[in-house]
Amino acid sequence: MKISTKGRYGLTIMIELARKHGEGPTSLKAIAQAHDLSEHYLEQLVAPLRNAGLVRSIRGAYGGYVLGHEPDKITAGDIIRVLEGPLSPVEGIEDEEPAKRELWIRIRDAIKEVLDSTTIEDLASHSEDNTDGYMFYI
Repeated sequence: MKISTKGRYGLTIMIELARKHGEGPTSLKAIAQAHDLSEHYLEQLVAPLRNAGLVRSIRGAYGGYVLGHEPDKITAGDIIRVLEGPLSPVEGIEDEEPAKRELWIRIRDAIKEVLDSTTIEDLASHSEDNTDGYMFYI
């Protein structure tokens, strides 16, 4: 299973909304500019996230997007499933011989465990903790 830009940029949107949670709506333009991404592409990605209830849109001059739930209630797995589809390392697992089927199931379950146990709150706080960088003196 390969996560495409849909999943990666979808996580970017959600992490940014988690960072700004409680501060009001955030525009896709601001997210696009902050991460050097296409605003048009982010608009395409936010539609399925909105349809799934993961984000809400706020209209108006100061509109934008907010999370549909608390950041600790939305997992990376929720986002990836909406944007990428089912979590499966290979198609047709049921047609594989038992030994290989067991391997693919174990891989799928390990991926599922990581994605479903990681919230966007975790990702947002981790990213914020690592923004200081290093200071070098010469």
